[in-house]
Amino acid sequence: METIKLIVDFFLHLDTYLGLIIQNYGPWTYGILFSIIFCETGLVIMPFLPGDSLLFAAGAFAATGALDRWTLFFLLIFAAVAGDSLNYWIGRYLGPKVFHYEKSKYFKKEHLEKTHKFYEKYGAKAIIIARFMPIIRTFTPFIAGIGSMTYLKFMVYNVVGGILWVSVFVFGGYYFGNLPAVRKNFTFVIFAIIIISVLPAVIEYIKHRRSADKKVNSGN
Repeated sequence: METIKLIVDFFLHLDTYLGLIIQNYGPWTYGILFSIIFCETGLVIMPFLPGDSLLFAAGAFAATGALDRWTLFFLLIFAAVAGDSLNYWIGRYLGPKVFHYEKSKYFKKEHLEKTHKFYEKYGAKAIIIARFMPIIRTFTPFIAGIGSMTYLKFMVYNVVGGILWVSVFVFGGYYFGNLPAVRKNFTFVIFAIIIISVLPAVIEYIKHRRSADKKVNSGN
């Protein structure tokens, strides 16, 4: 319970925590930021790490001169792309091992084949869209790897998605993070970013539930 409180507190007070990190670690801050973004996108067990809000906060500090915006920009793009790539290969490596059991009740080989077809047809654009959706962005490259999407195709959308994601939030923080209204209400801004980021997934879930309910009702 205490760990959850610390994570929530870190999310909502990124300006305070990031400021302390910069003050205490100086240039090593770049390595810390790289590690957080890399782990959030690259390790399927760490979707709870801050992504959007951290990029925004880092951009805001870059505007004050505490961080170099271009070093931040290119380094975090590399972290995002490398993280997704690692996640892809983890899925690619684990997928065949999980699905090779012919009589497995849950992990059937035909499911792997269907996933592959789905991603070859629809998955590419999903990789870009998922960048802006917390938790989902951590699982998307993993599933793409399991579905055996060709790596070249995956990398094209991985790079495009990484550039767009980092650009929107780092430069959003850089240009708007230090406006008086934003600085005074930084906690609420970060909270709003989290809500807005999660909103597409919630809307999609509601649509899916309504569609499922209609099928059940029509079946009756």
